[in-house]
Amino acid sequence: MTEEDRRHSVASEAYLINDEQQRAEAEARNGLRQFDLACQMIMDAIDRGENWKLRPSAILALHRVALEGISSYAGNFRPSDVEIQGSRHKPVQAFQVAELIEDLCDYVNQNWDKTAIHLAAYVMWRLNWIHPFSDGNGRTSRMVSYLVLCVKERLLLPGKNTIPDQIVDNRNPYFEALEAADAAADRNEVDLSKMEDLIESMLAMQLASVLERASGKNYLT
Repeated sequence: MTEEDRRHSVASEAYLINDEQQRAEAEARNGLRQFDLACQMIMDAIDRGENWKLRPSAILALHRVALEGISSYAGNFRPSDVEIQGSRHKPVQAFQVAELIEDLCDYVNQNWDKTAIHLAAYVMWRLNWIHPFSDGNGRTSRMVSYLVLCVKERLLLPGKNTIPDQIVDNRNPYFEALEAADAAADRNEVDLSKMEDLIESMLAMQLASVLERASGKNYLT
């Protein structure tokens, strides 16, 4: 099984672009637009200070941009149940999605005193666990996680090799961290240690790229 096939959603998707190459090109364009929107949200949240809360509307907005012109479900929760190819985890039924997304936002807002790494890891895992969309779950979870990480630190994190980019470049550690958290959830436990370690290491890599550029030294090998 390839990285692309692992943990791939299997659902009744209403694609607006049937040609796979054209769809891939549209996804790439939308990915840039999604990141730009996330950056705008981060700066707005920093300006608002303590008044900012994670809302379902932000999650839906980031999904809408990622799937705009690609899926008729862009910006909407999935209308039916879904399976994840290559994973033993069975996502919740469609009617449970909206409430669980609200619970996710409540967890972040009510636990804002926890570390940025923990909150980002929780969002990354829990959004994937709920799997609220017919498509674009991974893209949206990674961007919402990055949003929370930056807002918690009150900084649009510098570095060209961002955490979302690193995950796309090498998905296996990300999949393994998701599966470890899924297994803990099956035991009625919350164990995000693998995801926290992954995000911490990727954050170090992202920030090292800034130091490397500033100093002219190689910190990435």
